[in-house]
Amino acid sequence: MTALIAQLARAKQEYLEMPGLVLTTRQASRLWNLELTLCEAILATLVREEFLAQTHGGGYIRRSAGR
Repeated sequence: MTALIAQLARAKQEYLEMPGLVLTTRQASRLWNLELTLCEAILATLVREEFLAQTHGGGYIRRSAGR
């Protein structure tokens, strides 16, 4: 569980450090060196938390503070 929390924090940090970052699940999996299923779970969690939004093209982008 601690590893999952660490990965969630890492993903959030990447999006905070790079405004406008848009990643597909596969790109995020490669960037963070994670299995695809774990990466899907992380991205889905961040969408549920309303930190990320999924684009029409399947990418994930950080929600703006105003949304």
